[in-house]
Amino acid sequence: MRRPDPALIVVLAGISAALHIGKLPPALPVLRESLHISLVQAGFLLSLVQVAGMTLGLAMGALADAFGARRTMALGLVLLSMASFAGGAATSAPALMALRALEGVGFLLASLPAPGLIRRLVQPARLAGMLGLWGAYMPFGTAAALLLGPAFIAASGWPGWWWLLATLSCAMAVCLWLVVPAAADARVAGAGASLRGRISRTLRSPGPWLASTAFAVYSAQWLAVIGFLPTIYAQAGLPTAFVAVATALAAAANMIGNIGSGRLLQRGWRAPVLLHCGYAAMALGAIVAFAPWGAEGSTGVALVRYAGVLLFSALGGLVPGTLFSVAVRVAPDEGSVSTTVGWLQQWSAFGQFAGPPLVAWAAARAGGWHVMGWITASFALAGMGIALGIARFLAGHATGRGPASQAAP
Repeated sequence: MRRPDPALIVVLAGISAALHIGKLPPALPVLRESLHISLVQAGFLLSLVQVAGMTLGLAMGALADAFGARRTMALGLVLLSMASFAGGAATSAPALMALRALEGVGFLLASLPAPGLIRRLVQPARLAGMLGLWGAYMPFGTAAALLLGPAFIAASGWPGWWWLLATLSCAMAVCLWLVVPAAADARVAGAGASLRGRISRTLRSPGPWLASTAFAVYSAQWLAVIGFLPTIYAQAGLPTAFVAVATALAAAANMIGNIGSGRLLQRGWRAPVLLHCGYAAMALGAIVAFAPWGAEGSTGVALVRYAGVLLFSALGGLVPGTLFSVAVRVAPDEGSVSTTVGWLQQWSAFGQFAGPPLVAWAAARAGGWHVMGWITASFALAGMGIALGIARFLAGHATGRGPASQAAP
């Protein structure tokens, strides 16, 4: 029997972890009723999973470089499984919130080492394609949870949904441990340095800063648009079933750009070009979707606006898929790849934490969601400026001026 592709197993393990991020929104109505969760507590349940990424991403990435990528991913999946099994038995909002925070730690451990691990498992010719595929793990897992969650919760209750995903993560931990060779945990140059040394090298190099801030301006606008889409459509009086499918489809469309970025990088496209294309599409898509034009309530206008959302998400997916590839290239050395990805994750979580409240505040001040198009366009313009800095950094790195020799911004 042919042995499974270890790099593909890593991607599937990431998807199983991402399912835990997307499992909560479909369960919130039931949770609020069964555990008497307030709206504020529901908000904390949504955001707590990002706290670990926003505060511990860099440190956990550095620990993963020292502990071994395969071991760290397996540990993260086991931690996710344990927290989700316990969460299904929770009887109070505080207990569920504490376990949700623990799931955030498990998710970090299960996702941070993946790009570096994929780098060790594939030939250079396959690297860009596999990293593009890895970039789709979050939208795929989120969309799958949004689509499958409501039906499963209706059939077995929210605890059964928690236990199902816990079982899946446990199975993926075993699969990862058996399929990915133990040699993937072997130390590489730089991995033997102290935790402080790896963090210091990463923070002294401008490359990780550029990639991370580029991810922050992407994640801030993507989550703001996708996160508020159900609210916007519900306020427009659209049926609940349509809202769920439309939102899941918009999230899933992000995979197109993620996977496409890997293919295009393999064919010789330059990373900064793909970043500019992705950010430009997000700006255009958001303006088409939310700017005040056309007759509100018209079916034709509604379809064009939704097409703008799909453009925003689908081609916007070029950004994360490309940035995971960039992160591997701008790491100060082989032993700091997970540390660099941890810094990327930390800024991504910050963007997800800050973007939606900023957009909500602006929409409340402006009296409508039309302002979202201009805010996201501003984020996109900032991303295009950062992409120019990435282009200059990669050009200097290619001519021998490595990351470690340059001062931090």
